[in-house]
Amino acid sequence: MFLYQKADKIRFGSRIALGVVTYFATLNSTAMKKLVLFLIVALCSLSLHAQKNGFGLKGGLSSTQVNFEGEQLVPSDAQMGYHLGVFARLGGVGFFVQPEVLFTQTSGQFKLELPPVSSIAPETFEAKFNRLDVPILAGFRILKIIRVMAGPIASFNIDSSLKEAGTTVQNIDFKQATLGYQTGVGVDLGNLTFEGKYEGGLSRFTENIGSYTADNRLNQWVLSVGFKLF
Repeated sequence: MFLYQKADKIRFGSRIALGVVTYFATLNSTAMKKLVLFLIVALCSLSLHAQKNGFGLKGGLSSTQVNFEGEQLVPSDAQMGYHLGVFARLGGVGFFVQPEVLFTQTSGQFKLELPPVSSIAPETFEAKFNRLDVPILAGFRILKIIRVMAGPIASFNIDSSLKEAGTTVQNIDFKQATLGYQTGVGVDLGNLTFEGKYEGGLSRFTENIGSYTADNRLNQWVLSVGFKLF
C-alpha cells in the first residue's frame, strides 16, 4: 500500500514538473530554456535521493521595495508580488540543504525628484519584474519542526519592464541575471511547510535608469507555504 501511495505522489510530481517545463518552453531565450530544464531535472533527481525530507510545491507573497542610493531617484512604497515553484529539502536530522526553482513576479516603485530649479514635476514610476529565482539555502533544525536557514539566490530575468515610462526616464536595460541572499525561518507541520524570509540584493538590476545612474537593488520580505509531495 505504501509503495502504491509513493508511486502516485511521484507521478503527480512528474506531472507538475512537466507543466512547468511546458510553460517555460514558450520563452524566447534558448539559454533560459536549457537552464530551466536542467534545474527541473536536477531537483527531481535530488528528490529521489532525499531520505528524511523530500520534494514539494510552494507559493506565496512578497513585499518588495526598490532601494536606491542617489539624490534624484527615491524609493517609494513597497509593492506586493507572488511566487510559485518547486523545492527539494535534503539532509539528516539536524543540517539540511534546500534548493528551489521559483517563478517570481514582483515590482517596485520609485520617484524621480529633480532640483527645485527644474520645471519638471516629480514623477512616480513602477518597474515590473518577471524572473526565475534559484535560491540554494542551507540551515539547521531546532526542536525538529523549526528551521533556520540562509544562502545565495540567483535571479534570471524573463520579462521586466518600466510601466508608463515617459520621455524623462526610458530605455532601461535590465540585467539578464542578478545575485542576492536570503535568510529566514521555517516551521514544518506534517507535510505542510511555512517560511518567512528576507531577501537582499547583492547586484544591480540595471546599470542606469534613463540618463540617471544609481546603486539600485531589490529588497523584499517573502512569505511562503509549501506542501511536501514525498
